[in-house]
Amino acid sequence: MTAQTVTNWAGNITYVAKEVHRPRSLEALGALVAGSARVRVLGSGHSFNRIAEPGPEGVLLSLAELPPVIDVDTAARTVRACGGVRYADLARVVHAHGLALPNMASLPHISVAGSVATGTHGSGVGNGPLASSVREVELVTADGSSLTLGRGDARFGGAVTSLGALGVVTALTLDLEPAFEVEQHLFTELPLAGLDFEAVAGWAYSVSLFTDWRREGFRQVWLKRRTDQPLADFPFAAPATVALHPVPGVPGVNCTEQFGVAGPWHERLPHFRAEFTPSSGKELQSEYLLPRPSAIPALQALDAVREVIAPVLLTCEVRTVAADEQWLSPAYGRDSVAFHFTWVDDLTAVLPVVGRVEAALEAFEPRPHWGKVYSVPAPVVRGRYPRLGEFRELAGALDPAGKFANAFVRDALGD
Repeated sequence: MTAQTVTNWAGNITYVAKEVHRPRSLEALGALVAGSARVRVLGSGHSFNRIAEPGPEGVLLSLAELPPVIDVDTAARTVRACGGVRYADLARVVHAHGLALPNMASLPHISVAGSVATGTHGSGVGNGPLASSVREVELVTADGSSLTLGRGDARFGGAVTSLGALGVVTALTLDLEPAFEVEQHLFTELPLAGLDFEAVAGWAYSVSLFTDWRREGFRQVWLKRRTDQPLADFPFAAPATVALHPVPGVPGVNCTEQFGVAGPWHERLPHFRAEFTPSSGKELQSEYLLPRPSAIPALQALDAVREVIAPVLLTCEVRTVAADEQWLSPAYGRDSVAFHFTWVDDLTAVLPVVGRVEAALEAFEPRPHWGKVYSVPAPVVRGRYPRLGEFRELAGALDPAGKFANAFVRDALGD
């Protein structure tokens, strides 16, 4: 297929590529990879930077037309899914077998392979990033051959959150658990002053705090309780009386069921219903993961510059993420607090504010989400990943000519 205009979900990036291909078989995929000088893979397009761009001499691959494999092993409690599968489709099949993923991101519309490759996560003090559920990765490597890396392999720490630098992920096998139900309980106006962050963050299985930074504190608290776990009365804020959307003033019709109505895990853990597009995509996003003990001083640092943040902000979500062992995970080796910013669709106005946010958080060594808008210098980011050298060696061994290393990856990995 010849070159064509391809944009990301938000429409802020138009990818530059020599050709765009959508292979329909693994054999065709392997041949394309083997015969191409530069290759990148586009998942659901929910990244907000050029992580997926192959460049003018490269090939952009979509796996959307590969056979949609979702194989559940009920005895082993695992699921094997092909690289183009999205979480909403995976979850429906898994749930039909009486099983569940332990966590999901706020959007069920995103691809599984792309999400874990960039360190995407859900929320919960005991819940690691989405990559934590992956037990095996199947790749097409630079010469077009197949490689499987699983837990127990010394290379596995670099195999899942890999930025697409090791090869094309054709399938993932994930751990499952018995299906469970979840209730959502929403509250409004949680003060920052005197906030016991650890108590609030651990109050339910998954907790999200939202603010517009137009005044002190949080506008919304979303508590997601597993019905097989207790939930005490929440004394810190008032219960919501109307359905809420994370962006203040937006109707909550596209959000998952609220007001304590129990439902399947995959219909409550995300904030948005799978059957609706959550927004028009006219937004930008940034996110930073910090050590969780830094939550309160980091919130205070952001509060000090909220007059700068608020004019270009739609909403800011604060969540927790348990530490994981993927070398390039923003939560690698440390229980984390994540600050997610949804900005207006105006990069010129947003970038200076991103810089102010990063300056406010600098003392806490934030790791930016790999798929979002950020301006932290690459050498600084590299210095925050203690196993980066090992990942660089792994990428060099599997892809010695740098076929999968676009400008973003080269910047991220360094020399």
